[in-house]
Amino acid sequence: MRIVVVGATGNAGTALLRALHEEPAVTSVLGVARRLPDRGAEPYRHAGWAAVDISAGDGPEPVVARLAELFRGADAVVHLAWLVQPNRDRDLLRRTNVEGTRRVADAVVRAGVPHLVVASSVGAYSAVDDDAPRREDWPARGIPTSHYSVDKAAQERVLDELEAARPGLAVARLRPALVFQGDAAQSVVRYFLGPLVPVRLLRYGRLPLLPLPAALRLQAVHADDVADAYRRVVVERAAGAFNVAADDVLHGPDLARLVGHGRLVEVPRGAVRGVLAAAHDAHLVRADPGWLDLAASVPVLDTSRIRTELGWRPRRSAAEAVEDLLAGMAVGRGLRSAPLHPATHRPPGDSVLPLRHRGDVRVPPSMDRGLLGLYLADHHAVATATLERVELMTDRYRDTPFHAELAEVTEQLRGQRELSRDLMDRLGLPARRYRQAAARLAERAGRLKLNRRVVHRSPLSPVVEAEVVRSAVLGTIGSWQTLRDHADELGLDPTQLDELIAQADRQVEMLDRFHAYARERAFTSRRQTEDGRELG
Repeated sequence: MRIVVVGATGNAGTALLRALHEEPAVTSVLGVARRLPDRGAEPYRHAGWAAVDISAGDGPEPVVARLAELFRGADAVVHLAWLVQPNRDRDLLRRTNVEGTRRVADAVVRAGVPHLVVASSVGAYSAVDDDAPRREDWPARGIPTSHYSVDKAAQERVLDELEAARPGLAVARLRPALVFQGDAAQSVVRYFLGPLVPVRLLRYGRLPLLPLPAALRLQAVHADDVADAYRRVVVERAAGAFNVAADDVLHGPDLARLVGHGRLVEVPRGAVRGVLAAAHDAHLVRADPGWLDLAASVPVLDTSRIRTELGWRPRRSAAEAVEDLLAGMAVGRGLRSAPLHPATHRPPGDSVLPLRHRGDVRVPPSMDRGLLGLYLADHHAVATATLERVELMTDRYRDTPFHAELAEVTEQLRGQRELSRDLMDRLGLPARRYRQAAARLAERAGRLKLNRRVVHRSPLSPVVEAEVVRSAVLGTIGSWQTLRDHADELGLDPTQLDELIAQADRQVEMLDRFHAYARERAFTSRRQTEDGRELG
């Protein structure tokens, strides 16, 4: 079977890649995403990749045509792409979530794909005020005060229209409860909590108490169990709606036991809503009050259909899924994709890119420990500043043909930076944080370069940025080559260093192409990106 997964870099998509890789009936997987992951990292290396922004352009035709080209010959398309932030930009969310689903559906029809599987949600259902389990025939009209729920209900209507117009097409929609995994922990922090919520306190022990809205209940499922549900639907070419949730339903005391020491402080929901609204308006948290309304109103899911028809059973309880998420939050866990990338500051020894070694990693007596430490600290500082600059470039040049590749390079540089820090930790060498701070300060000062422009970015900016980052990557190649020369003495795996050198060579090649693209537009009056916006 050939499977295409749209939105393959997020929470459910990453878990699904793992599940499809282990499924003997699946012979190839194509991942489609707006921003490419590090295609050499697990689990992304087991799929082919194409970059498509399903919300792009002034009209649907270019996107539908591109998707149809990618879908042709597929046995099934699994559509998981969904945008939850920026939740203040409703036009962008609707264009991505609802119209994006319509574009995927149109491309499936045009390409003649026989099976479309779509990620819906418990949030599509109409509100309830009890704990009675609901089957898939419960109305999916959404909860009006939740933008997520409104868009999920609108997505369901798109699928209803598709089924009516194309009765020969098998259309499945999965409606899972909250989907958790430790690898998505930092994305939950970024998308819902924000940088001011002190989740890292979980690293130092459990909380003494947990304030929660009164009468809260929560149904959850681990991402790997959701992925198994998608896998079964794909392999069996199942159609219709399927609820997916773990067996246990968690209430306030259960969550207090998981997060704290069992001491629950129940707060009236209206008071919590008011505080959340004020915090959201003040940009202190990312989640708006609609998420609380959603949590308080969605039904408990009856999952008997998927169990009976497809033999699905959850391997982890809802409590275990929450525990995995909390453990990931404590250390800023993530993976090497833009939606799931980990926290920048992580505990020692917990690198994004695991350090491979042969025996003990150590500084031998034959090497000058001080000079080696200074050398590695300087390169780590440069890596820190380079990562921040490429993150900025990825955001700035999202309307260029290089956005997807810049995102991939960002994740590669993030992994390399964590690897270099892990190496210094294992060697017992100081990180010299003052050098990192100086490098960050110099990088930010470089952003103030006006290039004859005060308000708008200069058309020279992408040219100069490409040159600066290219120089930094060339320096990184030199550091990997130096370590490669001394791999046996340091106890390192030379094969990993060869891989890092080859990866950096590819980064230079991409930056050369970006530089050519930028300089072609920098000195003429024709400085537009693909959709007509000015570059720079």
